[in-house]
Amino acid sequence: MLLLSGCAGSPPEPPTFDAARSYDYIVQQVEFGPRVPGSEAAADCRAWYYDHFNQLGLEVDSQPFVYLDPYSGNNLNMVNVIVSFRRPGQEDQRGILLLAHYDSRPRTDYATDPALKDQPIDGANDGASGVAVLMELANLLVETPPPGNVDLLLVDGEDWGKVGDLQNYMLGSREFARRGIRNRYMFCLVIDMIGDADQQIYREVLSDTYHQGLNDMVWGVAARLGVTTFRDSVKYHVYDDHLEINGAGVPAIDIIDFDYPYWHTEFDTPDKCSPEALDNVGRVLLEIIYKPSLWPKS
Repeated sequence: MLLLSGCAGSPPEPPTFDAARSYDYIVQQVEFGPRVPGSEAAADCRAWYYDHFNQLGLEVDSQPFVYLDPYSGNNLNMVNVIVSFRRPGQEDQRGILLLAHYDSRPRTDYATDPALKDQPIDGANDGASGVAVLMELANLLVETPPPGNVDLLLVDGEDWGKVGDLQNYMLGSREFARRGIRNRYMFCLVIDMIGDADQQIYREVLSDTYHQGLNDMVWGVAARLGVTTFRDSVKYHVYDDHLEINGAGVPAIDIIDFDYPYWHTEFDTPDKCSPEALDNVGRVLLEIIYKPSLWPKS
């Protein structure tokens, strides 16, 4: 493993994840309205993110970028939000990157009501759930400083593309990767669609193919904690933000629950999520953050 300088004694025990508070973060995000890139709802919700992280005293950076939308021919203004915890004396050490997208789908691909097909979705699970976990982790990083550096990345424009048009997905993570991240992180864990009340998280195919050690770490931790909703077998091949991060030279895997019947429908609402699902993921991530001995050799 990579040893961190300046850590005297054993790292602190992982703090307790507040599942109810995390679930409330889903509800509050959805209350802003669909967080479609470039929309007023997205901007208002983003300002709320800034307020949350700034009140914690964390370093918060904005990464604005402009994307030429091939569907409308217009420029879209998008913004990634980067939240950093820096361990005193280790500011230049490589850290861990935890990533979730905050945008919601601009169209309802699988609407049961055809009149809703061109309407945006709430994105309670598909977007807001991952961010809700990261927001609660931020609370805990401040309360109980971890043994190393941690960045929380909220990306925009993950879900912009139309069905099958892969080049117009993952816009925020592509922009983040484009600016150079190779030597900044030991590894990245992407969390996406993890709030499903009927949670079933399988190993993702490409994650297991290229970074099985990271998958082994995550599913091994889940097994030791008794989190049975992490199913230790490979199931889905998912095009997600981890591919852009991997392409920039940082090992990354996707923690995603793709067994979600409300995906890209008008029913992706907070009532389909649960505090227990968020707690499952939060506890696994905390165990990893606070126990460097678990990290794959670098």
